[in-house]
Amino acid sequence: MKAVVIGGGVLGASVAYRLSRAGVQVTVLERAHVGAGASGATFAWTNSLRKPPRAYHDLNVASMALYLELGEEFEDTSWFRVTGNAEWAKSESARQEQKERIRRLHAWGYRAEWIGVDDLLDLEPDLSRSAIGDAQIAYYPDDGLVDPVRYAAAMLGAATRRHGAELLLGVHATRMDIRSGRVVAVSTPDGERYEADVFVNCAGRWVNDVAGNAPDLSIPMAPTVGFFAFTPPAPTTIMRPLHTPHLNIRPDGAGRLMMASAVTDGKSSLEDPAGASSPPAMELMSEAARLIPALGGMKPEATRTTLRSIPSDDVAVLGTFPHVENHYLCVTHSGVTLAPILGKLVAEEVVHGRATMDLEPFRPTRFAAGAAS
Repeated sequence: MKAVVIGGGVLGASVAYRLSRAGVQVTVLERAHVGAGASGATFAWTNSLRKPPRAYHDLNVASMALYLELGEEFEDTSWFRVTGNAEWAKSESARQEQKERIRRLHAWGYRAEWIGVDDLLDLEPDLSRSAIGDAQIAYYPDDGLVDPVRYAAAMLGAATRRHGAELLLGVHATRMDIRSGRVVAVSTPDGERYEADVFVNCAGRWVNDVAGNAPDLSIPMAPTVGFFAFTPPAPTTIMRPLHTPHLNIRPDGAGRLMMASAVTDGKSSLEDPAGASSPPAMELMSEAARLIPALGGMKPEATRTTLRSIPSDDVAVLGTFPHVENHYLCVTHSGVTLAPILGKLVAEEVVHGRATMDLEPFRPTRFAAGAAS
């Protein structure tokens, strides 16, 4: 079997690794470089906190467990670690939402704990007690952090070096050659053509570009802008993602911290990205310094802006349309959390015609006819 995997982010890399490991001859087409899309600009936090319905929640939990098992296949898995995740709320509406969510998570068997300020400061002693105040604090011990580009590089490295896959960079597939209900090839605007038995579309926000000449193979997307600012190397020991009322912050390696918030997301765009000295970046840095006094006097070092890959109902899209049986869609906003399990399940479906988990709730056929248009 020959397969073309479209996209070199965390999902495409996972699928390519599993397919090639199963004996499939794999070619990966990446429009720019590995991690060039949302995989290279993401909070990269493994979790299943806000992922109903139950089937989607369970899929995320299964993938979190699979991250731990990758140590049996890779000597170095330093691109992933279980860190736990702390979250606090202050407004009455936020507190109520948090309580209701934790009740649901407990019912579904997901570990979530209420902790006090002293407990939080034991975990993260660099935090300001006054900035936390009387917040209602939840802790999720099984959540973790991923370095997504290093993860993708590990998967693609194993696929190419161990199992003979081919990685082609700078190849943007924008057209399908469809004959008798099957895709026989994809091609680029300048006419390059790639033939295969199956095509797995992991192109993220560019998912519909691949079927540019076949709009009936498109799915409705609802992408949002993600804006991230980064501190310089800082004298702090922050170890885990922290979700506060005004700021989300996490370690990003080499002493740097990544900062984000829903408010500053709306103050940048792909067309006019906000730089390190921009008001959105300074706003994040100011809030971070209030929370972590060791950051006082620092300015943001860099920023990054992306467009998130979000299906219109915020749930993964997995599988084919009935009228084109070998164009397999693999699209989700939860790419970092779901990468290990989707690589495994997609490969099982492509190679054996079945998966070890029920994927029926995630089929593209759930979208009504004409919804994409």
